[in-house]
Amino acid sequence: MEIEDWRDEIDRLDEQLVKLLNARSQCAIELGRLKRELGLPIYSPDREREVIAHVTGINHGPLERDAVRRLFERIIDESRSLERATVEKETNFRAKNAKARKVPKKRS
Repeated sequence: MEIEDWRDEIDRLDEQLVKLLNARSQCAIELGRLKRELGLPIYSPDREREVIAHVTGINHGPLERDAVRRLFERIIDESRSLERATVEKETNFRAKNAKARKVPKKRS
């Protein structure tokens, strides 16, 4: 294959990565909603360690274990930020709607 062929292949793989990362992000949003309903914190260090252990354990290269760890630390960080932002936005929206629905008492 020529350079352009390899670049085209990388572009196709990048497109798949973006789709997968967005699908993963949607899962993180839903997980954040469930955590809010259950009163659980967004940050779960034990679960994050499990994810890192899992992905580094299934890695067979050529990426080194530390490279996979660093990549997933970043992915997890972005997912956590998205969870927080979504939960805060929805919580604020619900609070505003609840406040707006309150009907003031009429004075006689």
